[in-house]
Amino acid sequence: MGHIEAMSVGHRLPDGRTLFSDVSFRVGDGAKIALVGPNGAGKTTLLRMIAGDLAPAAGSIARSGGLGVMHQFIGSIADDRTLADLALSLAPPAVRAAGLRLGAAERALDDGERSQLRYADALADWGEAGGYAAEVEFDTAAVAVLGLPWAQVSGRPVATLSGGEQKRFALELLLRGPDEVLLLDEPDNFLDVPGKRWLEGRIQESAKSVLFVSHDRELLARTAQRVVTVEAGSAWVHPAGFASWHDARVARHDRIDEDRRRWEEERAKLERLVAFYRAKAASNDDMASRLQAARTRLARFLESGRDGKGKPPDKPRDQNVRMQLGGGRTGKRALVCEQLELDGLTYPFDLEVWFGDRVAVLGANGSGKSHFLRLLARGGSDPEPGAVPASGAALSAVRHTGVARLGARVRPGHFSQTHDRPELTGRTLLDVLVSGDADRSGRTRGAAMKALDRYELAAQAEQRFETLSGGQQARLLILLLELCGATMLLLDEPTDNLDLASAEALEQALGAFEGTVLAVTHDRWFTRGFDRFVLFAGDGDVRETDEPVWSAG
Repeated sequence: MGHIEAMSVGHRLPDGRTLFSDVSFRVGDGAKIALVGPNGAGKTTLLRMIAGDLAPAAGSIARSGGLGVMHQFIGSIADDRTLADLALSLAPPAVRAAGLRLGAAERALDDGERSQLRYADALADWGEAGGYAAEVEFDTAAVAVLGLPWAQVSGRPVATLSGGEQKRFALELLLRGPDEVLLLDEPDNFLDVPGKRWLEGRIQESAKSVLFVSHDRELLARTAQRVVTVEAGSAWVHPAGFASWHDARVARHDRIDEDRRRWEEERAKLERLVAFYRAKAASNDDMASRLQAARTRLARFLESGRDGKGKPPDKPRDQNVRMQLGGGRTGKRALVCEQLELDGLTYPFDLEVWFGDRVAVLGANGSGKSHFLRLLARGGSDPEPGAVPASGAALSAVRHTGVARLGARVRPGHFSQTHDRPELTGRTLLDVLVSGDADRSGRTRGAAMKALDRYELAAQAEQRFETLSGGQQARLLILLLELCGATMLLLDEPTDNLDLASAEALEQALGAFEGTVLAVTHDRWFTRGFDRFVLFAGDGDVRETDEPVWSAG
């Protein structure tokens, strides 16, 4: 049995601005509730409050039952944790604490009697805390995701797993584990389509209470029993599934518009009444009491409104993200691959991509798609001097044989699935744009603010990159692609963290982009905008298909 209840919760940003206020909702026992809203509205912040990582500035949060949490980003290229570290971080607190003590005792083990006794005590604590039962779950998850027993993979660095493998491993543990309540932040990100279908089924059949953030409309439609929407500094609850959410949102906005219109009409009527009696009182002292009564009535109305609830809120403003990916002319052949083989991932394959093509790169997680894009971002097998951006040259090398040759005047621009841009850490958005770097010239403060405003990031101009939401980070990285003069866009899961409005803006920008696009994606909706499909099959085969293929079968 487990539940969550948020009661009039509010949060203020470090600069004093209110992110949201008066947020109230309940996740009952066994309920599956989706948390949706624009990027940066506060969804992840709410999850952190429920997890106990942040204290609400106002209101309170109550919960019962064990709590399992999966964050939006699990690992990164720079992550030095092992799979055992990740598994422990997702285990119940008692198992986690016992595992940390056991690890410390094992590292300190020597021939001395004292260290051996400490190790024996730690082993006993591990068993009493349920550690051996947890190891069975670790093994089950390892076999399900990696096809190998836990003993062979527990020491493997998290960074060596693909993003989808990291997510699937974490989800296997949390959905199988003892916690009655789960908080899942973008659980479908990095998963391939079969993985998303698996997740949909596991959420549906689970007896756990689940509160999850997602922008995947199909996942939402298949799993959400109710929808909590965070927007315009507050939240509202749709008591049905996602299929009817959009119509409910439109109807709600219409009601807000109507309430605001009636409020404005009533205020105007009372202000006219005050003006009338003021004019009368100027020449007739008997009207002074009526003037005071009219003023009192207006003041009470402004304070409490027509229904005692105060001034109606403004209708949430629709997002207006305007991406302007420019590009430029290149040679007719934008990419030629001849007997290209990614070591340990693919068999040799040939591929020609022409200027202006829109190529969706599909296939299961771990099949080599991200490696392929990273190789191209580094300039291919024989980089042309001066054609590779510094951000591409900084990517880790990809072991391969054969040829991957970029065409004349092709300048690659790479979007990382994990948003790994260490050079941006600790810097504000405004500083990033004003300072410039090796890939793009600096901009004036005014020009930088205009660019941020087009991406709806002006309010975050003084925030550091790492403090942004996943969707805000994604929008900034797309803006940097816009500014660096790329003529070939290499996009690795670009819509994973984008809200619906931002994903639509990206699709429109790609439609107007003068250049070539290769995108790794598991987004079934986004894929409709592509005209060529390259499948990285799980057996190492790479081939072109007439239509999207979501599995190698």
